[in-house]
Amino acid sequence: MSLLKRVVDSYMSRVEGLKDYCERCLRTERWGGSVVLMIVDAAFTSIGLNYFTAVVPKVELFRKKFLETGLINNLKKLAAADLNQLKTVWRNTRSWDITKKIASYLSNLEINDRNAFRRWAGSSKLESWRNDPIGGIKGVGLVTYQYLRMMGGVDTVMPDKIVKKVINKIRSEAGLTPVIEDIEFIIKTEELAYQTGYRPIELCWMTWLIQSEGEIMRLDKYAKLLPKI
Repeated sequence: MSLLKRVVDSYMSRVEGLKDYCERCLRTERWGGSVVLMIVDAAFTSIGLNYFTAVVPKVELFRKKFLETGLINNLKKLAAADLNQLKTVWRNTRSWDITKKIASYLSNLEINDRNAFRRWAGSSKLESWRNDPIGGIKGVGLVTYQYLRMMGGVDTVMPDKIVKKVINKIRSEAGLTPVIEDIEFIIKTEELAYQTGYRPIELCWMTWLIQSEGEIMRLDKYAKLLPKI
């Protein structure tokens, strides 16, 4: 067994149940399969607040206030939603601008939200992300683009600061040079995953879930929440 494989295995052994979360993501079944909530999640996450303590509660509030009441239960309704009404849940205008533009584009691809989302993701390309209809939306950076692709069924990674920190630590422990540039990081991490018998998305989720909040690892702290999202 190579040193790289041993190092990666030592990290992955800490995240029991990881495969199930990743499978659900790749099947576009997060948030109960609601593409509306997945898009809202990605747009909220894009401004960099704590995912579990800031983003998740607000997505849950959106679910109760708009999705479960039928007011906004598909992408067409989300694209047409009143901004002032939306801001009763989340005050950041930039997030809603991203949300509505993504919803508008996807809702014009196909009638079925899930099919539209997966159709877009399946045709999306990393190397031309800035020219993509969603990647080109102001406020959609590469991290958000990759997050959306993952929820649309693409097995890849996000080059956010936590993922880069942990993966580059793994690379250093295995005697490899850290990778800084985002596109190269994504490509190299996908290669690293395949070399060690894992999927890229599994490495990505692992880096988030092994983080500690207080004295507790996120995987344990949010064990009851994770199956719901």
